[in-house]
Amino acid sequence: MVICAATGNAKKLAELRRILELAGHTIVSQKELNITLEPEETGTTFEENAHIKAAAICKESGMPTLADDSGLEVDALGGAPGVYSARYCGRHGDDAANNQKLLENLGDVPPSQRTGRFVSAVCLCMPDGRSLTLRGECPGFIADKLTGEGGFGYDPLFIPTQLPDQQGNLHPNTQQITFSQLEDWQKDAISHRGKVLERLQQELPQFLQQE
Repeated sequence: MVICAATGNAKKLAELRRILELAGHTIVSQKELNITLEPEETGTTFEENAHIKAAAICKESGMPTLADDSGLEVDALGGAPGVYSARYCGRHGDDAANNQKLLENLGDVPPSQRTGRFVSAVCLCMPDGRSLTLRGECPGFIADKLTGEGGFGYDPLFIPTQLPDQQGNLHPNTQQITFSQLEDWQKDAISHRGKVLERLQQELPQFLQQE
């Protein structure tokens, strides 16, 4: 399937493309289609925002369109930054400032209470009006310092609970490796985005058969 990716985030696009093209899809970004629309994310949940973006860009492109809304939920902060993850510091997309604010707000919270999860909701909208919205999560902990050079967003602070081996088996992350230290295949195997896109693959055939 040829799918329009409704995102202006180059690093998120790279992840979507890497995972979905491996599954046999062709991903075209909204930028490649010369679509500059950036829908206002007025939803209170990841699912609502994913649908808002997918529906708007689908209307513009006339193509099956996939949008992802994702973020970090921290238990000690009542689920914050949540849907405001990308603009936690008050500016959209300033990863360094967002990470700094998260560290400051956690303050002296002990390691055992720094639990949280990455969440990804994806919505696939079809030109005929049908849509499929799914959710994926990756549990973990928030580190007390930035570690690693890879990834984006809160990746340098997020320590996943488990790590995969080459055979796909999961093991406890005893070395406290962050998302930013993982190779692409490792991150894709356990990440919130990897999980929800795997679920999308499973549910897509039945969804496409629906009237």
